[in-house]
Amino acid sequence: MNNNIVRPGQTIGILGGGQLGRMMAVAARHMGYRIAVLDPTEDCPCAHVADEHIVAAYDDREAAEQLLELSDVITYEFENVDLKVARLFEQADKLPQGAYSLEVTQNREKEKQVSVDAGLPVAKYEIVQTFDQFKGAMRTIDFPAVIKTVSGGYDGKGQLPLGSEEDFDDVETFMEEGGTYIVEQWVPFELEISQVFTRGQDGDITYFPVAENIHKNHILHETRVPATVSKKVAKKAQEAVKSLAEKMNIVGTFAVEMFVKDHDVYINELAPRPHNSGHYTIEACNVSQFEQHVRAICGLPLLPIHSFPAAVMVNVLGKHQEILHSKLERYYGFHVHDYGKSEARATRKMGHITFVGENLKEIDELIKNNQIHMW
Repeated sequence: MNNNIVRPGQTIGILGGGQLGRMMAVAARHMGYRIAVLDPTEDCPCAHVADEHIVAAYDDREAAEQLLELSDVITYEFENVDLKVARLFEQADKLPQGAYSLEVTQNREKEKQVSVDAGLPVAKYEIVQTFDQFKGAMRTIDFPAVIKTVSGGYDGKGQLPLGSEEDFDDVETFMEEGGTYIVEQWVPFELEISQVFTRGQDGDITYFPVAENIHKNHILHETRVPATVSKKVAKKAQEAVKSLAEKMNIVGTFAVEMFVKDHDVYINELAPRPHNSGHYTIEACNVSQFEQHVRAICGLPLLPIHSFPAAVMVNVLGKHQEILHSKLERYYGFHVHDYGKSEARATRKMGHITFVGENLKEIDELIKNNQIHMW
């Protein structure tokens, strides 16, 4: 795509109508764009703020062509969409991000290979398809380790931690469905960080502050900015994502999760779109990851990024939803986001809250004074 400009009043099509699509749409609406979304769920979060909602499966060719006809440019809100549909949009010159980023991030083997080809450090890994191959791989991979499905996993799904050979019976059961798996040596990391950035169609890259992620039960619980890393580590994170961005010809907002160990960074996962760990940017930066994404896909210049000194974003799951619905008036000092999901499953992300301030100590004290008890 040759930096075609999509102007306010034209329509942005979004493949996927979850909370990321909703927040993209809100940012785009502020800028004057119209929104069309394709999502199989009648009352999906993005539908609440869209002009058009096509209710259909992501691989429905007729629905995809309808979205294509309605839209001047198309983006996606998560990576597990149909690759053939993405290629259809790319061939029509309406998908500035291209289909390649999806192809890579839908497959953990390809993610690792792209990172290695870019000269970036990753944990030792092997690709296996049978239990015998797995046992062979474990002769060179030390414990602790983890086995994951090559595609389809998220929030801890599709993976199994390995502490010793006693876990091999569980692995055999895990592999019963067949397919391809990746076995990785566990990096005994000190912390996990994510670098969210945006790359324009002209190759310009802007970086949001490096964020520190805290997970509980394999789900992101809290993102803290600034991350407790040295300037040297932050620079390594930026250099790593720049290598990936240029190698993959990324357009739009993109996130890379990394482990930090002994002042080095190890690539963990790639996300070819705005990311949960970048939600703090809505209130804590002069431009959010979503607005910057809209600017990139619409061929507009990216904005220089300025931010508050500190911020903390906390996910609100279904089991905590009373914070959003029946106890909100008891708390103070934070920004609230309710995604508008109708079904509150225990571990489903229903919203988030964000604190901004002068430093993390001040914010932690505010959280403590609010007595927000989650998890």
